[in-house]
Amino acid sequence: MDFDLTQEQLAFRQTARDFATGELIPHAAHWDAHALFPKSTLAKAGELGFCGIYSPEEAGGLGLSRLDATIVFEELAAADPSTTAYLTIHNMATWMLCTWGAPAVRAHWGPLLTGGRKLASYCLTESGAGSDAAALKTRAERNADGYVLNGSKAFISGAGDTDLLVVMARTGGAGAAGISAFAVPADAPGITYGRKEEKMGWNSQPTRAITFDNVRIPADHLLGQEGEGFKIAMRGLDGGRINIATCSVGAAQGALDAAQRYVTERRQFDRVLADFQAIQFKLADMLTELVAARQMVRLAATKLDARAPHATAYCAMAKRLATDIGFTVCNEALQIHGGYGYTREYPLERLMRDARVHQILEGTNEIMRNIVARHLLDTISTGEIR
Repeated sequence: MDFDLTQEQLAFRQTARDFATGELIPHAAHWDAHALFPKSTLAKAGELGFCGIYSPEEAGGLGLSRLDATIVFEELAAADPSTTAYLTIHNMATWMLCTWGAPAVRAHWGPLLTGGRKLASYCLTESGAGSDAAALKTRAERNADGYVLNGSKAFISGAGDTDLLVVMARTGGAGAAGISAFAVPADAPGITYGRKEEKMGWNSQPTRAITFDNVRIPADHLLGQEGEGFKIAMRGLDGGRINIATCSVGAAQGALDAAQRYVTERRQFDRVLADFQAIQFKLADMLTELVAARQMVRLAATKLDARAPHATAYCAMAKRLATDIGFTVCNEALQIHGGYGYTREYPLERLMRDARVHQILEGTNEIMRNIVARHLLDTISTGEIR
């Protein structure tokens, strides 16, 4: 078992680190303070291939693995978890379009999305269907020309500022089997956007509700087949959970790096903080837990790449562990900074605010425990999770 990164992975990591240093670190605090969506910076990320990391090459993506994606996203999130988290959502929606889109739709949108010239939002959550995604009510009715979409979505990242919506809507009866997926141009007649939500974190990406009022969708904008939408959504969420877990690992690494610098510079009682054993033990625990979370995330990504049995359980375990540890490490790093950590002069308060929502989205950590427990109990008949 080889835990070392390949030369290609090291090269991608360095490229991402350089991009974070040059394009994210100088601006992240400003974007957060003024709730600015950095579309031009996302376009620059697209020029490096970071808007289509695991989308297929024939559609314009890099065709890399989910493991490769974690390496890139972690480096970016260490500088700016909010912008990076949107980038992961764009990658997921783009991958869905490029994997299940009809040839003409894929040919048009694929290069635009993977190149970062156009941006995408993923539309699954509704006000009455959060953790219970299969209960969604947005509906697409078939007609002679395609489909007519009615309903609403809530808490959609990028909504109002993106160009394409990947929408899960009901085309059949109740339950998961009645859900289909669609690629919907974000400016289609009948689409309206709610006010921009005022949030604790993730301020560099807008979040809005979306209403669909008799929105007409061409038949070829169906992704996959009718009734495959929930399967597509769940495959997307497995990867999305790894992505968000990775953003937590990145945020924690950024916080630990800041704490490491601070304790070697800050003096109290004629000694630098790094000389105090209490601080040393705190840093040791932070690093140990961070490394454990990183390895769990990379293991889950490897399982997903291999389409291994129980890959969903590994993704849920990684999401639960990494997002809890990520927030804790950010909080401990802020504590080390004392009052300075609570101010915007240092990045700790922003990293902690951005990391907090990771324990909620892509399925709450309580839902992750349900998923893991279900898989564990199922192994009585299907084999062990090891």
